[in-house]
Amino acid sequence: MQISRFGYYWLDTWVLGNVIQLATQEFCMRYLNHTNDPCGRQFDQMTQAARSVPANIAEGNSRHSTSKETEMKLTDVARASLAELANDYQNWLLRQESIPWSVNSQEYLAVYNMRLDTPNYSDDVLRNSSIHILAQKHKFDLWLKGGDSLVTANCLLILCNRLILMIGRQIERQLETFRVEGGFTEGLTAERLSFRTQKSVQNDAPSCPLCGKPMIKRVAKKGINSGREFWSCSDYPSCNGTRSI
Repeated sequence: MQISRFGYYWLDTWVLGNVIQLATQEFCMRYLNHTNDPCGRQFDQMTQAARSVPANIAEGNSRHSTSKETEMKLTDVARASLAELANDYQNWLLRQESIPWSVNSQEYLAVYNMRLDTPNYSDDVLRNSSIHILAQKHKFDLWLKGGDSLVTANCLLILCNRLILMIGRQIERQLETFRVEGGFTEGLTAERLSFRTQKSVQNDAPSCPLCGKPMIKRVAKKGINSGREFWSCSDYPSCNGTRSI
């Protein structure tokens, strides 16, 4: 029951999203002030964008069983928020007349290749997941705790772009699941059709003249017979067999 309720706690995207949120909150509190952010607007925008990432991943995953479409949309919102946050860190570097680390530099590769540990929460999910998140965050202390805003901004820019790619792969998996299983609406339609087919068989409904499968009663929605009942093949739209009642 714990795993079902907190399924997203096992997602690396959610864990890394929390790392970025915590690090962004620290960055804003340390480096934004009344001189470079007099109205506090950048502080609000960056911390809200960072919060949006794990929040939307969690909400999307929680909607998995009821609406896969909503799950994909919310996960994509998390990706869009990351893109916004990454742009803020790039802008911070440019404001200091600095440029991001090269993808071939030792600094970039050291951050990008830092792997996350596999979660092991046992039964105390809330407590152990919090321990896990902090442990993953500490992996990046060399770049986050040094007191140099340019180093911290570079690190978080890399993590944002890395997580954007991870979320992209997550959405691809969600889309593949949707193709195979359909969404909530498709599931309801399939359940209703199965019930109606079973009921028709119990009521000795005729067989389809084209494929031989059980037929179910439908109501014509248009044409000269609009509003009248007729027998329709339960395999519609794959089969268009009909019979008059």
